[in-house]
Amino acid sequence: MTQKNFKRTLVTCALPYANGPVHIGHLAGVYVPADIYVRYLRLRGRDVLYICGSDEHGVPITIKARQKGCSPQDIVDEYNALIDKSFKALGINFDIYGRTSSKVHAANASQFFRKLYDEGKFVTRESEQFYDPEAKTFLADRYIVGTCPKCGAEGAYGDQCEHCGSTLSPEELINPHSKLSGAEPIKKKTTHWYLPLQDYEQWLREWILEGHKEWRSNVYGQVKSWLDGGLQPRAVTRDLDWGVPVPVEGAEGKVLYVWFDAPIGYISNTIELLPNDWEKWWKSPDTRLVHFIGKDNIVFHCIVFPAMLKAYGDGFILPDNVPANEFLNLEGEKISTSRGWAVWAHEYVKDFPGKEDVLRYVLTANAPETKDNDFSWKEFQTRNNSELVAIFGNFVNRAVVLTHKYFGGKVPAAGELMPADKEVLAQIPALRDSLEKNIEGFRFREALKDAMSIARIGNKYISDSEPWKLAKEDLARTGTILNVCLQICADLAIAFEPFTPFACERLVKMLNLPGTSWEQLGAEDIIPAGHQLAEAQLLFEKIDDAAIQVQLDRLDAIRAAREAEAKAALAKQVQPQKEECTFEEFEKMDIRTATVLEAERVPKTDKLLKLTIDTGIDKRVIVSGIAEYYAPEDMVGKQICILANLRPRVIKGIESKGMILMAKQGDGSMRFVTPQEVVANGAVVG
Repeated sequence: MTQKNFKRTLVTCALPYANGPVHIGHLAGVYVPADIYVRYLRLRGRDVLYICGSDEHGVPITIKARQKGCSPQDIVDEYNALIDKSFKALGINFDIYGRTSSKVHAANASQFFRKLYDEGKFVTRESEQFYDPEAKTFLADRYIVGTCPKCGAEGAYGDQCEHCGSTLSPEELINPHSKLSGAEPIKKKTTHWYLPLQDYEQWLREWILEGHKEWRSNVYGQVKSWLDGGLQPRAVTRDLDWGVPVPVEGAEGKVLYVWFDAPIGYISNTIELLPNDWEKWWKSPDTRLVHFIGKDNIVFHCIVFPAMLKAYGDGFILPDNVPANEFLNLEGEKISTSRGWAVWAHEYVKDFPGKEDVLRYVLTANAPETKDNDFSWKEFQTRNNSELVAIFGNFVNRAVVLTHKYFGGKVPAAGELMPADKEVLAQIPALRDSLEKNIEGFRFREALKDAMSIARIGNKYISDSEPWKLAKEDLARTGTILNVCLQICADLAIAFEPFTPFACERLVKMLNLPGTSWEQLGAEDIIPAGHQLAEAQLLFEKIDDAAIQVQLDRLDAIRAAREAEAKAALAKQVQPQKEECTFEEFEKMDIRTATVLEAERVPKTDKLLKLTIDTGIDKRVIVSGIAEYYAPEDMVGKQICILANLRPRVIKGIESKGMILMAKQGDGSMRFVTPQEVVANGAVVG
């Protein structure tokens, strides 16, 4: 069934996790493209429902609650409100922004589980899982911490090391312990319910691999990889005290697994919004379901959730398309919420008031539609100043200002159109067709290029025509040019509305239009002659270097703090103990105190110092690779410890008799091992 056969479209956005704010990676991956699509459909007069909400269950929320000393409900209340406010500030207005901690969702998710349970759609499995013997509770991987076996960093989680990014399992951690009590976890048997995904594997192959070859290659490819690897049963319950309780006897202390719980939230939110009319959106074959998600949710929305709906039956529709985006990086590095390496939506709207459209524009122009992409503040500034300001905004401003100057703000009559006028106007319908195909094909980057092409055409046309010069000799011709320009301005108000809604709202008011519809795009005489325009105002303003430097300085501070932390952690790393030696072997080493008399760099080397020392026994020379840590002048007079009976060795032509005792830290830095108090040279250390 193609899109034109559907009576309505249900658009869902991945439920953001309510344990932190949303950042530009979330916006570029899911919410901006979804909003563009919904705005476009509504401009075309189509029936659309736009659903989202917070995902409010799971381990990370309980961890944050413990860190802050509050309840999980306090955490989700805080971030649900913050995320909702951030979306609205950026013009992303869902029909409902719900939450999985609501009573409606608890009842709906419980009923969903119970129906599958009663119909025998689950299997049970007993397994051994980690358990805190002191807190008397099972531990999710994130509740188990220890030393990373890959990089040696402390505080690595049972599923990942935040320091080096390695994926881990609790069994791999060195000295694992519970975050709850500090106790060493033990293995304990527990029973859970599983959805046997393998039972739906053949059906999924036919539905997706044969029936949806038009899906994006990244989505189709990931699904095929999972199916080719063979599906396995997936747990739908877990041992936690925060979530939707499992609604069967003998399941005390168990809740619905968040991956099972969360997608049902789409349905719950629809029920909460339309309690008497929700089924036509979820059970009618006339409804097209489109999921907007990030690539980390492809498996859940293309395999797991469809399998859940198939198992449930009762006429639930399946997604017609799942346009998942890849990840957006920040200044060449992966966005990391734990390290603060992100641009947060709520901070952006404070730092750049009135520039919400700029972020939407840049994130669309650089959207990671088929591969990971990068956001940089310099590119952000360039796209605003060179494209939005210099092309789109400049064209509109000149057209409206000149109309006020020469015609009192009233749209002049078109008069006789010259070939140049006709050629410009003829390009708009073709761009409209391309815009439609690209948006309906979920190619939003290309669609934005189409919209900007209209602005480029208008800007070039007014520059080439120079109506400000013609006005002195031929006011009628000036009127024709400005009429054409104003028609293009109206086209821009329509074409850009999905992308830059705030600017387009200002443009519609400037043009004094009662409203716009998609069908008007490229039509003749959108604005009739004699129509009175409102006063001109700037659509966009330049962003100066100082504003960008503030953002770059913030990231530099984060990077510097991270590097300092990494260096400190590295310095704490301890090398493994060497093989045992006997006391007799140790006694062979003659370690003594000595004082440096002279010090100089060894020519043509970067690391070597030549030290003349007084050992109390004699005066001798030692060559030591410490020049990168100590200057020669810092060494004179310093008391050190040396291995006095080390066999002499010639280094760079200098005989070195002995070795200085140094402490080498995990980061490679070296420090002297010296007596706490000054002692006589030649004192034996032992």
